[in-house]
Amino acid sequence: MSVALVYVHGLWLGGGEAWWLRRRLARDLEAQESAFSYPSIAADVTTNAAALGAFLGATRADTLHLVGHSLGGLVILKLFEQGARPDLPPGRIVLLGPPLRGSRAARNLARLPFGKKILGRGIQEEALAVRDRCWSRRRELGVIAGDLGLGAGQLFGKLGAPSDGTVTVEETQIEGAADRVVLHVSHTGMLLSSRVARQAGAFLRTGRFER
Repeated sequence: MSVALVYVHGLWLGGGEAWWLRRRLARDLEAQESAFSYPSIAADVTTNAAALGAFLGATRADTLHLVGHSLGGLVILKLFEQGARPDLPPGRIVLLGPPLRGSRAARNLARLPFGKKILGRGIQEEALAVRDRCWSRRRELGVIAGDLGLGAGQLFGKLGAPSDGTVTVEETQIEGAADRVVLHVSHTGMLLSSRVARQAGAFLRTGRFER
């Protein structure tokens, strides 16, 4: 059976920053990996989710796993919240440091001059308000949060809670997730962490993180 792994990057990035993580997961899962690149500032999440659906629809595999970092996780969620692409192959989803309940760091930056322009349309649409999300799709969802508070998010104001330096641990919570784990990593550092790679691989294989 063929396995495909698609990585969806976060704000201001393009996918290349996760090259090591993608290669590690591809090796562990014996999968073909690719990255979906999208305009994280110029386009809103709804538009980018539709483009992701088209990208995934052209991916040929028996099993299709998705990994989203930060804003990329919101793009993945939006795709399934819209009920798009019911024809996709089965698989699992892992989200890394996703601001699922909104982002205090983004709200702090948005208050500054030109802050909203820097954040872009996607963050404005999905992460400036406090949210309570619920995952009720058939595809199993796992979330990895970080609690090493080193990151750009703290440059714009205090986060006031354990965080990966950009997204608080609490902000990564979502009702209906199959599993969730908190690791001592930062928001960007999780893309280079062997522990994150091992845990992501475990969830994509089994639907649970290692304990």
